[in-house]
Formats: sequence, C-alpha cells, structure tokens
Amino acid sequence: MSAPRPTVAAVITQAAAAYETRYGISGGERRLLRDLVSCRTAVLGGHKQQCAQCGHEVLAYNSCRNRHCPTCQGPARARWLAARAAELLPVPYFHVVFTLPAALGPLALHNKRVLYGLLFRAVATTLRTIARDPHHLGAEIGFLAVLHTWGQTLQHHPHLHCVVPGGGLSRDGARWIPSRSHFFLPVRVLSRHFRRTFLRFLRRASRRGTLRLRGPLAPLAESAQWQHWLRSLERPDWVVYAKPPFGGPAQVLKYLARYTHRVAISNQRLVAVAADHVTFRWKDYARGHRSRTMTLEPVAFLRRFLLHRLPRGFHHIRHYGLLGNRRRGEALAHVRALLDQAPAAPTPEPATGITDLPPRDACPQCGTGRLVVVAALAPVGPSPRLAAPRGWDSS
Repeated sequence: MSAPRPTVAAVITQAAAAYETRYGISGGERRLLRDLVSCRTAVLGGHKQQCAQCGHEVLAYNSCRNRHCPTCQGPARARWLAARAAELLPVPYFHVVFTLPAALGPLALHNKRVLYGLLFRAVATTLRTIARDPHHLGAEIGFLAVLHTWGQTLQHHPHLHCVVPGGGLSRDGARWIPSRSHFFLPVRVLSRHFRRTFLRFLRRASRRGTLRLRGPLAPLAESAQWQHWLRSLERPDWVVYAKPPFGGPAQVLKYLARYTHRVAISNQRLVAVAADHVTFRWKDYARGHRSRTMTLEPVAFLRRFLLHRLPRGFHHIRHYGLLGNRRRGEALAHVRALLDQAPAAPTPEPATGITDLPPRDACPQCGTGRLVVVAALAPVGPSPRLAAPRGWDSS
C-alpha cells in the first residue's frame, strides 16, 4: 500500500501542540486548525452513497467549508466561476498587481482588518481616478480585486490582483471608450498615486486611533517616530505591475480559477511531512520560474501558514465601479448594448478545462452508474487527535 499523500491537515495534527506551547494560540487560529483537521472526516458526519447500477458503496464525509482549507476550494471556485462567466465582456482584460512595501508588513500583521481594508480602498481609488483622467483613458471603469497575503515560500507578502476590462464608459454613459489593445494605464502614474493615497488613508486611520501599535510596533506610538517612519515610506517606489492583456474570456476564466479561491499553500505542493520536517515545492520567480523545494520545521511551517489567516468576515474578493455589486447587472447590460453583444446566457458550470472536478454523482467503480444517498452519517464528535493541545475546546 502506498504512503498517504502529505497534507496540511497532517502537519496540524502533529505540530499543533508544539505550536501552541511556543507561540500561544488565538480563538480564530484554534477554529481554523480544528476545521482543517476535521475536514472530510467522520468528525463532521456525512452520508453513505450507493451506485444504482453496480451496488458499489461510498462514504462521503462533509467538508469544513473554511475558506483557508486547501481541500474545500474546488467546489466553491466552480460555483463562483460559473457566475463570473456570464459577466465577461468582449474586450481585452488586463491584470494589474499592487503590492504593499515590506516595511508595512509588521503593521499589517498586527492590524489585518484595517490595513488590508486600506489596501483595497487605495487600489480602487487609484485605478478609478487615473482611468477617469482625460489624459489617460477618460472613462469610468469596473474591475475585480483579489487579496493575496503570501509569497511562494509562505512569507507575508500582501498584494492585490486586479482583473480589469480594457475600457470604460464615457462620463455621460453614451459611449464605450476602449483602451489601447496592449496598454491600459501608465504603471509609474499608478504607483505614485497608490503610494500617496494609501499613506493618506493610513494617516487618517492613525488620527482616528484605529491602529494597534504594540510589542515591536510600540515605538511608532510616539508622534515623532510615527511621522519619521511615514516619511521613509514616501521615498521608495511602490511596486505596481501590469501584465500583458489576456487573450480572451477563456483565458480570463482560467486566470480567475487559479487566483480567486487560492489558499496560502495547497496539498499538491507538499512533498513530505515527517515528525521533524515539512518539505514543499515553490517557484523561484527571480531565477526563471525554477521549481525548488524548501524544508521547514513543522512548527515553523505552521506559523507561516497561520500568518495568512484573514479576519473573520473579511471579504478578500471585491468588485468596483461598473462591476460593483449594486450596479453590475444594469451596467453590464448597458455596456453590452453599446458593444452590440447579446446578453450572456446563464452558465450552470464553468467552461471545460477550468476545473478538473468530476461529476459529483458518478460511480468511481463502474464509471457509468449514478451514486444515490442511502443513509446519513452523524458526526462522531471532536477528533481525539486534537484533545492533547492545551486550551483547545470542543465546542
């Protein structure tokens, strides 16, 4: 029998107690780790299925549905993509990435909800302001923004991926103004406006007292130190990167499938999980996108993984402008009329190739029969594997 495939849940099972002893554990971290270990196990219950053709039985356990879980993202991604497929326009799409400077990383880790919220606001303000400028596009645009907080080696690296249709509505709404086919907005202008806007929002948050400046950040609570630190952030360029436009709607969907419902690390990237080490693959973008491996102590791996836990209820995918939730349907219908595009038909599933999910009721034994639920499986209660770490509750 082959060895079980390494998983993030396996790392949690063996390293949670040591992690708590070394670093302590918050209620949110406890819930996250418990969810990931319980996912698709008898702990959460499930149901028994039987093939109507060959009689083969399958036990299907419930998923945890935690958005940080590597196991749960496939079905959520498929549903989300089906909705987005109906919203694509027959125009080029651009990919623009806005990155927070490394110097802001410690402040963001201690103030995730505030700093990540400011990042979304600053990026949205920047893109819409520069796009409205008649010296650039002179139009009202719409776009989708997705927050990622990690780099390839799981270090803290907050950045926003934006997918933007190449063009927008004129001020009077009577015309669609297309961008140039291979150029959207000037990156240097975006970078400077992004830096200026984010720091303005950050100063405002400080005046309102919404920032926590404790521990290593305590010196910044002194006014002179705070002002000096902010001035140091005004000097370097902030990284804004614009990728070439996508080839068409199919490429947009493939991109979204990779980025929107992604977690810090997938189980597929894990090479080995042992008592004293965790090895995973990563891409070295600085050296020709080479595939490399990294080995960490399990507790160190778990600490890096938990850096990317988002605040409860925080929306990491947001829509702006013409694609904003309040006006998206009406705005898209108007733009399609201007572009002479027929209304998009409802798409129940993403296009072929976007996801590798098999039909949910196909029998794995005969391949032709349909699985039918024949019995419910009640949850068996908290996993005994999580009983040892101090302070873990079972509620």
